[in-house]
Amino acid sequence: MTKPKSENIKIATETGEVSGILDSPVRIVAGLTLAHGAGAGMHHKFMTDLAVSLACRGFAVLRFQFPYMETGRKRTDPPSIAIRTVEAAVDTLRKRIPEVPVLAAGKSFGARMTTTAAAAGLLAGIEGIICYGFPLHPPGRPGVERAKHLAQVPVPMLFLQGTRDELTDLKLMREVCSKLPRAKLKIIEGADHGFGVLKRSGRTSEDVMNELVDESMRFATGRPFSVEKNT
Repeated sequence: MTKPKSENIKIATETGEVSGILDSPVRIVAGLTLAHGAGAGMHHKFMTDLAVSLACRGFAVLRFQFPYMETGRKRTDPPSIAIRTVEAAVDTLRKRIPEVPVLAAGKSFGARMTTTAAAAGLLAGIEGIICYGFPLHPPGRPGVERAKHLAQVPVPMLFLQGTRDELTDLKLMREVCSKLPRAKLKIIEGADHGFGVLKRSGRTSEDVMNELVDESMRFATGRPFSVEKNT
């Protein structure tokens, strides 16, 4: 398997430039933006492993920093800034690979901001959204307030949620997705919010990563475009 090419790029946003890394395969079948979680940026091992693994399957993956992470601040950006950053990343990727379809994705906070951007009409033209650990509620405080905007998202969504995720009550998540005709929920057995697994589960981090990538690929090939035709 040919190792994807990794390229450092800059993304222009309303509050200044942020850093991005574009991992690209030799043959690009689709593009995917990947927004990080609240506590760790695009260089986190999970983000790196996911981006490279997806690139090995044909995705050109653009992971990027939110402004607060770029400047070393701990407090996340206001949604108004975060969603514009997602928009800028999608626009940047689309300009780099105009010949292929583009999807948007995010981990935790990044998933929430990506879906919020789509609900606000800022991501016109994307084929779908993949949420790696959507943070439905704060730990120990079950609720669905954070899901209210999902009904306004105009594209198909895939939610990948672990059975040990403290930020997502799976019963509530199932109820949320049951009301969204274009949403699919895939449960990742034994995984926590960061998709880590316990040794006694019999699963490894590699097993989980392979499942995440397989489900992402399956979702992408079910969109209006055909991966096979673009290879």
